[in-house]
This record gives sequence, C-alpha cells and structure tokens, in this order.
Amino acid sequence: MVKRAYETIGAARKMLRLVTAAGITAIGVMSSSLTRADEGGVSFWVPGNYGSLAAVPASPGWSLASVFYYTSVNASGGIAAQREFELGNFSRAASANLNVKLTAHAPLGFIDPSYAFASPILGGQLSLDMAGVVGNNSTKLDGTLTASIGRITATRSGRITDAITNFGDLYPRASMRWNAGVNNYMVYLTGDIPAGAYSSTRLANLGIGHGAIDWGGGYTYFDQKGGQEFSAVGGLTHNFVNPSTNYQNGLDWHVDWGASQFLSQTAFVGAVGYFYGQLNADTGSLPIVGPVESRVIGVGPQFGFIFPIGSLQVYLGFKAYKEFDNHDRPSGWNAWVTLSIAFTPPPAQPMTAAIY
Repeated sequence: MVKRAYETIGAARKMLRLVTAAGITAIGVMSSSLTRADEGGVSFWVPGNYGSLAAVPASPGWSLASVFYYTSVNASGGIAAQREFELGNFSRAASANLNVKLTAHAPLGFIDPSYAFASPILGGQLSLDMAGVVGNNSTKLDGTLTASIGRITATRSGRITDAITNFGDLYPRASMRWNAGVNNYMVYLTGDIPAGAYSSTRLANLGIGHGAIDWGGGYTYFDQKGGQEFSAVGGLTHNFVNPSTNYQNGLDWHVDWGASQFLSQTAFVGAVGYFYGQLNADTGSLPIVGPVESRVIGVGPQFGFIFPIGSLQVYLGFKAYKEFDNHDRPSGWNAWVTLSIAFTPPPAQPMTAAIY
C-alpha cells in the first residue's frame, strides 16, 4: 500500500513537473515581456521548472495538470532602462542616467496534457506533453531617464503602464526516465514555439517573440521505505534571434532541485530551490547596459497531498520561491498551486515492474 501511494505521488508529481515547467517558462515569457526575455535579464527557462521526483517514472497513460501561478518581480538601472530606451525611441549610442524602476505582476493559468508510454523504449519510459498558458501581465516603468548625445539631451519621466490578457507561447516536451532501485535518471528536450501574444512595441506581452531549445538531464534518489527523496535537474538553453529586434539571448544554464519527506502515504513536506546563470552574454544589448549575463538563486518550501476520486488519482501541491543574488535580471518571488490528475490508476506492483 505504501509503495502504491508513493508510485501515485510519483505520477502526480510528474504532472506537476510538466505544468510547472510550462508555467514557469510562460511566466518567464510574461516577465520577459517587461524587457523582452534576456534582453532585459529574463530567460526563456524560468528557474524552478523541475523539483522533487523529477526523474521518477510515471504511471503509463494520459494525465492532465493545471496550475495557478503568480509572480511579482522588479528591476532597476540598466535592465529597466533598456526597455525605456526602446519605447522612447532614444538612440542606442546615447549615454544615460538610469534612474528607472520596472515592476510586473502576472497571474497565469496553465493546462498541460501528457502521455507516458507503457512499453519500454531503450529500457526506459518515454513521456510527451504540450503545455499552453493563458493569463494577465501588468507592467509599469517609473522614474526619469535622461539620455544624451553630445550637447543634445532628451528626458523622459513619469510612469508608463501596460497590461494584457491573452494566450502565451506553446511548450512541447519529450522526456525519458529510467529506474534502478532507489536511483532514477532522466533526460529531456523542450523548447518554445512563439505562438503567443507579442509585440516589440508593447511594454507587456504574453510571448517572448523568439524560439528556444532547452535540453538536460536529472537524477532522483527515492527511498520508498523511508520516504526520503532528493532530486536535481540541470540543463542548457539555446535561444534563437528575436526577428522583431535582432536581439539574441546568451547560452543559459540552470539547476533545479527539490527535497521532500513523506509524512504519511498521502502527504509530504520539503524544500525547493534553483540556481540560474548565463554562460555568455546576450548579443544586441544597449552599450549603456554593457554585457547582459543574468544570474539568480531561489529557495522556498513545498508540500503536497494525494487522494483518490473514483478510479482517478489526484495530486494537490504548493511551492514558492524567494529570489536573491540576482544580477542583470528582474527578481522577486513566485508561488504555485498545482492540481494534477492521473487517468490511469497506478499499478499494484512497483513502477519498475511496469517499466522493464
């Protein structure tokens, strides 16, 4: 019974990972709307995509996850001024006093259907999903920007606000997972299809305006008897050129982690965190901003519950992150409430028996 409960959590948490990945990516999209992705220090890959039980194989069949996500971020100096320069049509060759602050708030909703194959492929389990997002992005710029070229000076002061409610980009993903006792391994490939609402002339957007490819791998230690778990997933993001601005984000790296302790067959508590940074600078940034190489660290709590509804297995979870040590990137906090449903009941035997 305990094993079955843990397997159910693994399946539900797998759905959480998928929605969180899509959701956080899209929130990155919305936050990036403030300054157009890494052009202002916000990446396609929003840290926190993966967490606990990231590499544990899921119950075969269809699953559906939905999440409500809320984030609040702010930035100042060069990050905010870069967007102000574009909206104000200032010359890129100008020097400036960067007395500008940018803030954004974004509630989002995500839907992420996924399918996990029952038959093993290369000794592991293949999962496919396609996530979508709808939500609101409210952004504002406050302060005074003074730009100068020689004896010519232009000043823009006050407040610029913008808001949008629409659909964001699409996020396909393919994952492979393997189990060997308490050790679990995974690799994934995901990316951004720029189909969401985006315009380089807007302050707030729901799409990032360019494609991206992200790949990586992870590991989960999961002791079903003791209920202890630890997961870590690392990856790299290659960003394509934004055709509206001829701006290209640098190569991003990221590590997401989660640790949890099961208190019973149906409840767990733990912690989550992430490390994010760029390996090389963006191309196309303003000379006054200099090389844009973002980084940030985030940590926070998590807890979750599982319960049956008829033949369905349902997962309800919460996690939140507080960011610090940020550089060339808006920072703040974000919180997630996730509801995941597995349409295929978990097997009576351990998941490894279903995979191999």
